[in-house]
Amino acid sequence: MYILADLKLDNGDTIAVITVPPKDFKTGSRGFFGSSKAEFNGKRYQIQIQIVEIGSKNKPEEPVGKSG
Repeated sequence: MYILADLKLDNGDTIAVITVPPKDFKTGSRGFFGSSKAEFNGKRYQIQIQIVEIGSKNKPEEPVGKSG
């Protein structure tokens, strides 16, 4: 699973569509992260999107195939 971010100007013009795949951050948190570059109004920009699951740092993942 991944997220698609459609970035638009206030007039509705799309300036970038960014794929935001899952990421395990170095801090121990889980979420999604993506980056891209876009040009609008004659200037180039670097774009980063970080989406962090609140509380994920404190939740150890349950091993696949194991149940309590």
